[in-house]
Amino acid sequence: MLQALTALLLFQLAGEALVQFFVLPIPGPVIGLALLFAAMSLRPAIADRLRESAAALLQHLSLLFVPAGVGVMLHARLGDDVAQGQPLMTVHAEAEGELAYALEFAAANPDIVQLEA
Repeated sequence: MLQALTALLLFQLAGEALVQFFVLPIPGPVIGLALLFAAMSLRPAIADRLRESAAALLQHLSLLFVPAGVGVMLHARLGDDVAQGQPLMTVHAEAEGELAYALEFAAANPDIVQLEA
């Protein structure tokens, strides 16, 4: 089981490395899963060796799942007085790619937030 878990983590690591190297907007574990799928398609024996450990992980998936996400925390409400330079919001992201996407989206859609004097 330890070898199977090590193999799964190595595929995830490979995915993370590819995302970092090529600056991809896709989470590393998704790339790692695609690499694992390709490896199992080319060599079915890999799937046989991982089957028991994967089944054990799937039984406890709800304990391991942490959803990736992006959020915005507002620091002022509509109608509040704010001082110059006071932050109006904070953007949170689980991954660097998600934060980059959120910031690019905000820059491309300036009408989302309107400031009035």
